[in-house]
Amino acid sequence: MLFCSKLGFIVDILKIDTCPLCGGQQLEHALTCTDHYASGETFEVVRCAHCGFLMTQNAPVEAKIGRYYETPDYISHSDTQKGMMNRVYHWVRQFMLSRKASLVKQASKMSTGTLLDYGTGTGYFANAMAQKQWTVKAIEKSPQARAFAKERFGLDVDAETALPLYEPQAFDVITLWHVLEHVEHLNEMWETLHKILKDRGVLIMAVPNPDSYDAQKYGEWWAAYDVPRHLWHFRPSVMQQFGAKHGFILEERIPMPFDAFYVSMLTEKYKGSKYSFIKGMLTGTCAWFSALGKKERSSSMIYVFRKK
Repeated sequence: MLFCSKLGFIVDILKIDTCPLCGGQQLEHALTCTDHYASGETFEVVRCAHCGFLMTQNAPVEAKIGRYYETPDYISHSDTQKGMMNRVYHWVRQFMLSRKASLVKQASKMSTGTLLDYGTGTGYFANAMAQKQWTVKAIEKSPQARAFAKERFGLDVDAETALPLYEPQAFDVITLWHVLEHVEHLNEMWETLHKILKDRGVLIMAVPNPDSYDAQKYGEWWAAYDVPRHLWHFRPSVMQQFGAKHGFILEERIPMPFDAFYVSMLTEKYKGSKYSFIKGMLTGTCAWFSALGKKERSSSMIYVFRKK
């Protein structure tokens, strides 16, 4: 951990010198991305020369990164529907709730069971599974999002400090929907998830895909890099390697083509494009067709793991 002075503030930063996947120490410059969402600051994305893992360099450490989420528009915490982009997000989320629930049932081969939703945000998915008679635990870092989930759905959402306190083999299914990219202590997270998942349980993770059509088109502008909130950028091959490293077998990869529409519209907005909604829809459509031909080109991917 290092210290740097920027705009008069002393900030603890996450200086990565060793790849958390392979242990390699040759990290190359890949991109310079701007935080268009909250701060306007720029951050370097580096690539491990050995395994290709992409990482955000010099992001604030976990204890200091809160201000980068402190905007009324951070949708997974605020549930805002302000603006066309966020309305599209809500439409897609409502559609995906039923698809996610079906995936849980199919992957686990269970109609009910115990489920942990880590990084539940405002609680929509956790509530949907509780409505289907699953015994649900949920964890969320944001106090505001936890309060929303309690008020809206009556959910008692745990803080992230609860994770290591769960009993070993407590859950049939663990889900992380666009959460792993935010987790600072990456290997420790995989180890804990392995410990609290039942031997025949299922781990389901969704993350953005920097190998996607839209990521390749937009480069450093791609909104799903979302620096510095996204610390890690998981290519499909990297996800499989992380699972294997921590005792999991990758059972299935499932594309999330709808994400390309929202991400592309947001990217066009960041670029200051005229008619950003229309341009984003056009790119999203191209990305959709690209993923039909090769699912590894999908804007986001769902990974289904089982214990070895």
